Amino acid sequence: MPAATNGLLENWKCILACTLVSMSPFQYGIDFGAIGGLQAMKGFLQVFGNENPNVPGGWNLSAERQQLISSLMTLGAFLSSSSAGSFATKMGRRQCLWMASALCCVANVVMMSTTSLAGLYAGRLLIGIANGWYMTFSQLYIQESAPARYRGLLISVFQIWTSIGSLIGTVIDNATHNMAGKVSYLIPLGTIYIIPVFISIGLFFIPESPRWLMLMDKQDQARKSMLWMRPDPATVPEELAEIQAAIDIEKQTKATANFMDIWRDPVDRRRTLLAIAAVSTQAASGAMFMIAYGTYFFQMANVGSPFMNSCILTAVGVLAIIVNSCVISKIGRRRVFLMSGLSICGVCQIVVAAVSHVNPGTVSTGKAIVGLSIIYICGYNGMIAAYAWLSGGEIPSQRLRSYTFGVAAAVGFAGAWLATFTAPYFINPEALNWGPEYGWIWGPSCFLTVVWVYFFLPEIKNRTLEEIDEMFEAKLPARQFRKYVCMGRQAAGADEKVVRRSLSASEKGGVVEREVVGGKVG
Repeated sequence: MPAATNGLLENWKCILACTLVSMSPFQYGIDFGAIGGLQAMKGFLQVFGNENPNVPGGWNLSAERQQLISSLMTLGAFLSSSSAGSFATKMGRRQCLWMASALCCVANVVMMSTTSLAGLYAGRLLIGIANGWYMTFSQLYIQESAPARYRGLLISVFQIWTSIGSLIGTVIDNATHNMAGKVSYLIPLGTIYIIPVFISIGLFFIPESPRWLMLMDKQDQARKSMLWMRPDPATVPEELAEIQAAIDIEKQTKATANFMDIWRDPVDRRRTLLAIAAVSTQAASGAMFMIAYGTYFFQMANVGSPFMNSCILTAVGVLAIIVNSCVISKIGRRRVFLMSGLSICGVCQIVVAAVSHVNPGTVSTGKAIVGLSIIYICGYNGMIAAYAWLSGGEIPSQRLRSYTFGVAAAVGFAGAWLATFTAPYFINPEALNWGPEYGWIWGPSCFLTVVWVYFFLPEIKNRTLEEIDEMFEAKLPARQFRKYVCMGRQAAGADEKVVRRSLSASEKGGVVEREVVGGKVG
């Protein structure tokens, strides 16, 4: 694409469409921000908890109730993302997002109207299903619609909405937690309706994903969609031809596209496993411990005002991910994962655990926990959150993207569910009462993930999805992806040959090598 049509302003319609869709995870964020605070809110605890004079505030939730309230949402997200591939393949991205919006509103009606634990649990599961659809379908739309140059930026915006949702949830909790009665938690829950209604209206004004339309053999609609999204109509035929060539080559060698195909072929299996592992780095960082139980954690640790501390923590996280969006297209995924985010998070978890073990319950320990928690959230939001989903969404093949990314998201949510479900056993005073020493579990997890990223995660920054297909078909080791120069699938498709060239001159003695898959050298 010419430089004159490659700027943000020139691509404003595509950026606007992707930004609208990227608002979907606001629901995921506000759920964690609001529900995490509700568990330390007297009005909520008087309805769903029990009186306990031995804990700060005089009211508490049992570990079992705390587990279910927090983890049923992620369990629902796991269930829905597991089925996302079939829905997204048949219905398209926009229809699926409308479906998620409708279910989100129904689930919130249940949560706001019930006073029974069974009703609350049902609402939590339903809203989890809606959030799983939101998180999966919205990222598929962005991955398939955004220009390669701005894909990282727009996935970063996706994560900004998650953090903004968490911030708004915690701020509203802070404003209402002293109110008497049910109104203290009904107001935070009421904010859940805003974004689904806004997205549902906005979806009428944007086109479907052009790549999905091409996969469905709807070339005319795909052309109209791409013309709407791209500033220069002259570039559209070439981009559509490249997409079609990649699809045709895949269909010639891999005729089917269903759930089992993500495991059959060695190349597809590699991409599936990489996508799953990339998304799972989010759970492996231990973030669900801080996100889901932050307010409760601060309250039990007697670290200042728990609601104010959560607001500060979340606000810093929003700032960190905004800074991240400015550099996400310039800094590689591997380097950020490896050198910064996971290492920072691992160190913070270990130090928090060590300080709490040596000097528990003191003012100085409390201040250290708050400070290290802020550093942790900077490392997580600024260097892990966006890259985990971005890498997991870029890696799948064209024809299997819905299935592969759905499975990757499902496993990621399963990891989040496991973390939120088991955390109460460790941190709740009525259970193991580890408190901040829960970091002994998640610190080593971060360091193990660093090792995996170094050896296995390929660098695909600013590559088109067709170029990524070409590199995986070349069966490159992870470390060769960054310097690899793609020759294009369109020309290669004429006689089923894929031309590849490596510029790793330092490894080849300064000689540029060319290889033609198919047995002939061009």
